[in-house]
Amino acid sequence: MAIRSGELSPVDHVDDVLARLAGDTCNAVVRLLADEARRDAKELAAELQGGGWRGPLHGVAVAVKDLIDVAGVPTGCGSNVLRDAAPATQDAAVVAKLREAGAVVVAKTHTHEFAYGPTGDIAAQGPARNPHDPTRITGGSSSGSAAAVAAGHVPLALGTDTGCSIRTPAALCGVVGFKPTYGRLSTAGVFPLSESCDHIGLLAADVHGVSVGYDVLARNNSADGVGTGGGIQPPGVDGVTVGVPTDDYWRVADPVIADAVERAAARLAEAGAVVSRITMPGIDELAACYRPIVGAEAYTTHEHWLTTRREDYQPITAERLAAAAGQSATEYVAAQRTRRRVTAELRARLSEVDVLLTPTTPLRATPIGAVEAAGLQVRPALLSLTLPFDLTGWPAVSVPVAPSDGGLPVGVQLVGVRMEDRAVLRVAGTLR
Repeated sequence: MAIRSGELSPVDHVDDVLARLAGDTCNAVVRLLADEARRDAKELAAELQGGGWRGPLHGVAVAVKDLIDVAGVPTGCGSNVLRDAAPATQDAAVVAKLREAGAVVVAKTHTHEFAYGPTGDIAAQGPARNPHDPTRITGGSSSGSAAAVAAGHVPLALGTDTGCSIRTPAALCGVVGFKPTYGRLSTAGVFPLSESCDHIGLLAADVHGVSVGYDVLARNNSADGVGTGGGIQPPGVDGVTVGVPTDDYWRVADPVIADAVERAAARLAEAGAVVSRITMPGIDELAACYRPIVGAEAYTTHEHWLTTRREDYQPITAERLAAAAGQSATEYVAAQRTRRRVTAELRARLSEVDVLLTPTTPLRATPIGAVEAAGLQVRPALLSLTLPFDLTGWPAVSVPVAPSDGGLPVGVQLVGVRMEDRAVLRVAGTLR
């Protein structure tokens, strides 16, 4: 690593990142933390000169989604509801872990308002813009984190994922986005959308970058970056069973995306995986649980503000939140019971499968503000192929595959069934 070898100082690295972020044209950044970042970089450089080394993120710049607390900085959640929010009194648990490992927090990044949307174009700050085409969406809700990585501004960024919010923007922006197993990373200090579905995760340009960040967050306080599960694993899929679902649920509107899945399957097979075409009975029933669960939990968080400050929300956010106001407790409990039952049934059905391979999205990045594309409603379409695995809690990663038409980015999704987080990343490393 250039920083550890002394070829690059943390100060020079952070200064370069700050300059890139200051020149951002994607609306990826909502708050640049230049003074704090330069101070931290100097301290870390001094540690390095004195022989100190906190691990692979020592002196590395990291961006944080503006849903996640950074001490001394307001958490705005992309909303005018929190425009006067007081600075956070302490770092979120994941931010504290990154700092302990020597990471330098350089910016808070754009989020779809309160993380309640898959497009990234609804926020008090206006839409985030895709670095590949600024007229198109980044995907959401971790819109700024994906755009900042895709634009080459930062090597690593934190995001959250409740239905698609790391993997969809990763796919649309052409980067890697990883959602670990539910509960593996603490959500303390993160504004909730749906507590029973909220996940913390990471975005980077490649699988190795995500793996380094994840290992730091999941490790047991060791200075070498290795934690429970054996640390970063080298790519390798020999003997791994990869299930490719063939149900109608997984059909996509864009043939280039379908082609990317087939090419990814072929690549895994060439590397030694056993690729099997499978069905997933109950997937539609599982997906139908998402709206009543997330809607009820989100509405509960926002009920008071919706009553007293509705005009401070973006109209579509207020409309979506208010739609759950009349939902009964019976509907919510029934959805949670169905979720648990179908998840167990799917795991039993897939007992021979190690990892699933699916498209991440049925569409590529659509024009900002578009409601329909290729005969699909954009918002539900961008959620559809990822949300089942927020409900099951299984680890999932979106990996870019070069589009066959040379156009906008395409992502494929790998989901752990019998594999834990690091093993899923090991399989993903075969593709990226």
